[in-house]
Amino acid sequence: MKAALIGADNELLHEARRPTVREHGPEAAVEGVLAFAAELRALGVEQYGTEPLAAGVAVPGTIDEANGVAVFSANLGWRDVPFRALLRERFADGRPAGMPPLPVALGHDVRTGGLAEGRIGAGEGVDRYLFLPLGTGIAGAIGIDGKVEPGAHGAAGEIGHIVVRPDGPPCGCGQRGCLERLASASAVGLAWAEACGDPQATAADAAKAVESGDPRAVAVWRDAIDALATGLVTGLTLLDPRTLIIGGGLAEAGDTLFVPLREAVREKVTFQPLPAIVPAALGDAAGCLGAGLLAWDLHSAEVASR
Repeated sequence: MKAALIGADNELLHEARRPTVREHGPEAAVEGVLAFAAELRALGVEQYGTEPLAAGVAVPGTIDEANGVAVFSANLGWRDVPFRALLRERFADGRPAGMPPLPVALGHDVRTGGLAEGRIGAGEGVDRYLFLPLGTGIAGAIGIDGKVEPGAHGAAGEIGHIVVRPDGPPCGCGQRGCLERLASASAVGLAWAEACGDPQATAADAAKAVESGDPRAVAVWRDAIDALATGLVTGLTLLDPRTLIIGGGLAEAGDTLFVPLREAVREKVTFQPLPAIVPAALGDAAGCLGAGLLAWDLHSAEVASR
């Protein structure tokens, strides 16, 4: 979990991190989020002498943004968690009598990361972009004029479940050959672990082996790049973004990823305009910073409605 106090003009006032403790079950994970947020709010009051204007929280999985509910998370195991209501209740402890409940915005972790990259990161000033963090899985955020498109059911951007190899490995979603089963950081790590015989090997180890010229690593890397380029061309064919922003653990390989990826995409496009393909700028803090932007947006909307 990552948390921050964010001031005016997106000034980062305080930042903190701690484990999600998901091994203790979904209830413990939810309580961890609530307690961490409450501690951050208390720290803000202590250090700055004022209550926060709003809070933003970004969580993984399927969410109902309008009602502030985390519908489902496969990794954390929770279902139908009313985060907005729970956070308002937790924030009420110690809040001065008579103050209205603290406004709380709930967002999807990848979409909030994409929001931050679009406004204050690699996509700043870009009118149309697609943000893809390549981590444990792959999801996308569709950026349009400073906002991120959630879709009709809150599921827009799930590019990781585009099938790029119909005869590929099975995916947890029920399909075979999904993009995230072939080109995520976890998928590359598993492929390299099998190729090199070290069950602890990771995608970062694969990148280092590619840089040293190991032919086994080169083959693993080439397969992942080809799958990723296929998925990206599908995405840019549908969305016509001006920029593709690539983040997550795999992007930390730098030119080892971006040089062959740009070439692979260029070779696969036919009529499609070729977008710029750039690394994300905010690292693993993007989701946290995006949650802060959601909070500011919520506060601004409430002020405008008065």
